[in-house]
Amino acid sequence: MTTRLKNLLSRFRKDETGSATVEFVLHFSVLVTILAASVELSNINIRHAMLERAVDVAVRDIRLNTGQTPTFESVRATICEEARIIDGCESNLMLEMKQVDPTNFTPLPAVPDCINAQEEPRPVRDFVAGQDNDLMLIRACLKYNPIFPSTPLALALDMDENGYAKMIVNSAFVQEPR
Repeated sequence: MTTRLKNLLSRFRKDETGSATVEFVLHFSVLVTILAASVELSNINIRHAMLERAVDVAVRDIRLNTGQTPTFESVRATICEEARIIDGCESNLMLEMKQVDPTNFTPLPAVPDCINAQEEPRPVRDFVAGQDNDLMLIRACLKYNPIFPSTPLALALDMDENGYAKMIVNSAFVQEPR
């Protein structure tokens, strides 16, 4: 009985059929994970670049548009119009803007005010239009859904209970005289 078992095990050990399949499965899963992470990272990079550019354009409009006081809705509309690649921008973008004293600098709160489309709308935490020559800080927080939420890269993002990750852009500017 033991010799038959030894013969069966030795034949099993010598048989190499299916070894390419195991190797393929191991390498393919690693390559697919790397591919999904690269697609996710490029998507994050494009969204961040577009959001940062849109905030810069909106800040330039605020800074140079003397005589008009910007509202939260108009600034958010400008940002969402400039960042066309971002889906659901109007419902997933929250802004904070505050005047600061350069001699006694106090930054925006450490935790950004973010909202996603599935949450109940709430009032803006801080959005104050500045006066002439005021130093202003603006922060945009965008919530978005990752393309591949189960990849290691997406799991490393700071996501809320609804599966939204956040992207934050900060800017500072001085209000031009009116």
